[in-house]
Amino acid sequence: MRLRRNIGIIAHIDAGKTTVSERILHYTGRVHAPGDTHDGNTVLDHDTIEQRKGITINAAATFCEWRHSLTGVHCHINLIDTPGHVDFTAEVERSLRVLDGAVCVLDGKEGVEAQTETVWRQATRYAVPCVVFVNKIDKRGADFGRCLADLELRLRVHPLPLQIPVDTGDDFDGLVDLLEMQAVRFGGEYGASVARSSVPDAMAAEAEAARRALVDRLADLDDAIAGLVLDGRRDDITPEQIRNAVRAATLRRAAVPVLCGSARLYAGVQPLLDAVVDYLPSPEEVPPQRATGVETEEPVEVTPEVATTGLVFKTVSDAYGTLSYVRLFAGELTVGEGLLNARTARRVRVGRMYRMHAQHREPVESAQAGDFVAVVAQGDVRTGDTLTGCDPAIALEPIRFPEPVIVMAVEAALNADAGKLAEALAARERDDPTLRVSTDRATGETLVAGIGELQLEVLRERLQTLHGLQVSFGPPRVAFREAIPADGLATEGLHRKQSGGSGSFGHVKIRWSSLPAEQFDQVEFVDSTRGGVIPKAFIRSVEAGVRAAAATGGLAGFPVGGIRAELYDGTSHDVDGKDFAFADAARLAFKALLEEAGTEILEPVVRVEVRVPDEFTGPVIGDLNARRGRITDVEALEGESVVRAVVPLAEMFGYVGDMRGLTQGRGTYSMEPAGYEQAPQHVKQQIMESRK
Repeated sequence: MRLRRNIGIIAHIDAGKTTVSERILHYTGRVHAPGDTHDGNTVLDHDTIEQRKGITINAAATFCEWRHSLTGVHCHINLIDTPGHVDFTAEVERSLRVLDGAVCVLDGKEGVEAQTETVWRQATRYAVPCVVFVNKIDKRGADFGRCLADLELRLRVHPLPLQIPVDTGDDFDGLVDLLEMQAVRFGGEYGASVARSSVPDAMAAEAEAARRALVDRLADLDDAIAGLVLDGRRDDITPEQIRNAVRAATLRRAAVPVLCGSARLYAGVQPLLDAVVDYLPSPEEVPPQRATGVETEEPVEVTPEVATTGLVFKTVSDAYGTLSYVRLFAGELTVGEGLLNARTARRVRVGRMYRMHAQHREPVESAQAGDFVAVVAQGDVRTGDTLTGCDPAIALEPIRFPEPVIVMAVEAALNADAGKLAEALAARERDDPTLRVSTDRATGETLVAGIGELQLEVLRERLQTLHGLQVSFGPPRVAFREAIPADGLATEGLHRKQSGGSGSFGHVKIRWSSLPAEQFDQVEFVDSTRGGVIPKAFIRSVEAGVRAAAATGGLAGFPVGGIRAELYDGTSHDVDGKDFAFADAARLAFKALLEEAGTEILEPVVRVEVRVPDEFTGPVIGDLNARRGRITDVEALEGESVVRAVVPLAEMFGYVGDMRGLTQGRGTYSMEPAGYEQAPQHVKQQIMESRK
């Protein structure tokens, strides 16, 4: 296990992430000729929609072997290539939840971009150590120094440049390895020939200064390096000592190693693979997973001594059934074995098991802790489920997914296909946790909610190609939410029905308070009753009633979140106390809260980053202001400006056309979800009137 790496490739869209992954597969011998996204022949972007659009939509898993080019160490690498488009951020989220390390790819000209910040936050959330690869260093305008400054300023990390490029743009001619103080050049077919030589005289001073800066930064992070520097023995520091210091700092996320190259020109990927071996953790170097006892609700650490335990991080449904992707954290899994699903409390039997190479399946009979496998399981298995042999069962920490922000109505072209559409949407909802399928209570329409328009466009294509359905989608609508200014309010709900026979009774008193703004989508329930005034058997019914009422919606009919419900008192009846009665009493208490406090409308906002030539900066800023945007930053680069703003999502529909018109087609933009904010009063009034 020490010589195993479980890594993901993460990046902003168009940074060259899939090209890097394809080169890795070639150099490790998994493919004979690397594919290219522009030609639509990549191994990892195997879906026809991906190939047609030239972007990654699904996180693709594969595995390979790499022999370190300097030390000869042989390492097994499990690799997941993740999407870069914000609409498919759930694929990044679930991948990082189960990975041990990651390679973050930057565009050498653009540096840290909007989605780079998003994937970095996701990696930080799961404490995933990272290596940065500055790609496209051959691109005109590429600036390695600015990329380092971006990492420090925008990601707030300490970059450790282990290489510097020999020129950039059209003059790019290899790298300087600052540890070995050698020039590295790549030649032959597909850059397979790696030649090392002395540093060119023209770069000697720059390389010496860069190595000195690297050692000085390491001295702040590593006691051994600091001791040698203080003793005046800087020249005695060996490449191996630097390597060890960089590895230690990377594993504790105190710093980030930075490499550079051009995957398109087959330059720099072999040293990147060496860095994966040198600096990213093996499964045994990652802190134990946290889990919770299903019955006891006590915390549990998943150590090697724990029985077989794995997390289902992805499901894929196709014409042949459903594959469940599992990361094993403990024990051994064999074909035919039965494990307990912590969510359903039912046993799941593993019928078949595969190692995946993109869409290709390689059957295996068993898997060990640290492995990634895809299983055909007999039973109800969903993304986020824990499969365990522990008795009593334990549940691993779940995967957090962003809330949908765009809603569209969908209907089948033929009435006879309505049932088939419902089944297809259910399958797509199981595979993509950020899709929500519901029914509009007022119109009876089937609604599909997602992260963005591209995600829903891909859904439409899949319904057509995978399920053979012709469907029509309505115009996009914003998924508003509601919040209740509830601090200090208490309400009660009473359900009492007695008509001569067996009756039903439930009575609750609930104290309400607001959660922090970032928890807008959460409903927190706390039981603080004493003396058994409400039997424990009914407490879960009260909680279920609160959550169901909040999901049903507030005064405008949108889901309510950001609220804490504290059950502090109530009464029961020895004979007539019923589960449904306490759930209904909770609903009545929630209804009373709505009537007393009212609600505020929350609207989704997005972070927008627009890159435009300098002469168009003013019009772009004016247009964003007109869209109720809040300008957060304007960065001046050579000949262009980067405008950053937070804008209500409702104002961004159709922005691509307007922005191209303002900039004569020379501007580009990206956006990512930035949470929810309270809508202004005039927007609230418009929404309330439209719901009448």
